[in-house]
Amino acid sequence: MAESHTSLASITRQTARPGRWDDPLDPEMSDATLDMLMATEPFASMDERAFPAGTPLRGILRADTAVREYAAGEIILRKDDYGTSAYLVLEGEVDVILRPQIDPQLLGRAPSVKKSFFARVAQLWNNHPEPEGWSKKSPRAKDNPNASINRKSGSVYLQDYPQIVSDSKTVALKKGQLFGEISALSRMPRTATVVASTKRTLLLEFSWEGLRDIMRYDSALKKQIDQIYRENSLKNFLRHHPLFSHLEESGYVQLCQEAQLENYGEYNWSGSYLKLAKDGEQAISANEPVIVREGEYSNGIYLISAGFCRVSQKYGNGERTLNYIGAGSAFGYEEIANHWKNPRQEAQSLYTLRSLGYAHLIFIPTPSLEKFANRALVETDFPASPVPENMLEPADARSAEDGGAPSSSLMEFMAEHRFFNGTKSMVIDMDRCTRCDDCVRACASTHDGNPRFLRHGPMIDNLMIANACMHCIDPVCMIGCPTGAIHRTSFGGEVVINPATCIGCGTCAANCPYDSIRMVEVRSSDGEFLVDEEFQPILKATKCDLCVEQTSGPACQNACPHDALSRTDLSHVTSLTQWLKRK
Repeated sequence: MAESHTSLASITRQTARPGRWDDPLDPEMSDATLDMLMATEPFASMDERAFPAGTPLRGILRADTAVREYAAGEIILRKDDYGTSAYLVLEGEVDVILRPQIDPQLLGRAPSVKKSFFARVAQLWNNHPEPEGWSKKSPRAKDNPNASINRKSGSVYLQDYPQIVSDSKTVALKKGQLFGEISALSRMPRTATVVASTKRTLLLEFSWEGLRDIMRYDSALKKQIDQIYRENSLKNFLRHHPLFSHLEESGYVQLCQEAQLENYGEYNWSGSYLKLAKDGEQAISANEPVIVREGEYSNGIYLISAGFCRVSQKYGNGERTLNYIGAGSAFGYEEIANHWKNPRQEAQSLYTLRSLGYAHLIFIPTPSLEKFANRALVETDFPASPVPENMLEPADARSAEDGGAPSSSLMEFMAEHRFFNGTKSMVIDMDRCTRCDDCVRACASTHDGNPRFLRHGPMIDNLMIANACMHCIDPVCMIGCPTGAIHRTSFGGEVVINPATCIGCGTCAANCPYDSIRMVEVRSSDGEFLVDEEFQPILKATKCDLCVEQTSGPACQNACPHDALSRTDLSHVTSLTQWLKRK
């Protein structure tokens, strides 16, 4: 037994296992600052007894918040950036810039950092000699990218800020008000630019996992955030919708009051989906909540704010999938618009609408539509039907390879596996693929000798959707990460993992419905497996990062000598059909 232990010790090295509180957002937060936060609303009114011993309120504030100081004109958030933090105003004021937006160059837009030519060449000899070598040098992922002007806060400073926003409509947020929470919790891009407007502005930054934990145990904050959504995010969403963009402010206020917010499915839908997938396609479709059923009277329209829905129609003794629609799409307008044009025609739904996973919808009743919608659009084909015209043709008359709409079987396959969620899915034409593995070797050479995908996955006919990160529109892998290690990049929105803050819990891998995240045992630079005090291996989550550091883009696609592999946006059906009809 001793001999076996000696053998194990010779190839391993003990180290402390990463924990929930090991990587605080502000490592230098003092007890005095923490006491100040506990005495500040809304924390002062929270019942500490409602928080479990393992996740106390003070612990959340110490680990998942940081006090940030900004000067007048400093940018805190930028429209369309991805971020995982929310902010509470502690002192001073900030401006939310609604319209028109600031010139992107003034916002400090810059391309993400790419490896230089020499750095890319150096990969040939700088990769770790052992697989999955790990270094702790990577910094914690910040919400704001590096800026060259104000190094202290890491944000861009706008000189002559009052003049820059003189023609813009802004909303001032003062002490005690929260912002950025909807984007942080929904994993969606920021909807507005936020700039500090007072000489000294103090903000409390929340990581999204900290905000999530506080909302879990404090109902008052959860209710407040729901109200903020209705007053701010909902109004902003409707303001940018063509049907309502002509309204004055008073019109938006009344429309927001009459709009109904509806949620279908589960926020963390991947868990139930994976269980149902074992029982087959019928079990999956049977558990998709029906929002509108074909033939029902249409008494309003649905605007999809987040998530995905399946549009289907009766076909024989069953149904066929005609399309899947996501954020920004409208459903039900076609029937009501036809009724307006021809009052004798009843407004009955032409299709069935189901939630795929989780969907957040905004329902606008017909009376509200009649009062607030731009009736001039009724005479046009806006918004387009949720079903492409050629999808209504008989299945045998359609051919994706001929450039037409996808076949019914392909649509069912995409919906069954939820592939419409992917913006950069790895699609492989197996008729062209020679199994040379050049794609795998190219991936490994750009990731320290470690491939980040499997050339394996679900297939239909000659198409394979490989087990590679699809960089989803709705990345459920980010739900539940205790440290925020898995996040979106600020510029391109790619989903990446920060190895320095990953504690190897496996939550992201368990949540991913596409089997695209691998938990690996990491080694030291000397090739020794790292283990904790109990000699259990230290694990890290790994996956495709879409070669964000490579100027040439995804190495797998570039390396394929037969044009058999493509990183395709499956959220748009035309992306796949256009690639299939290539010569």
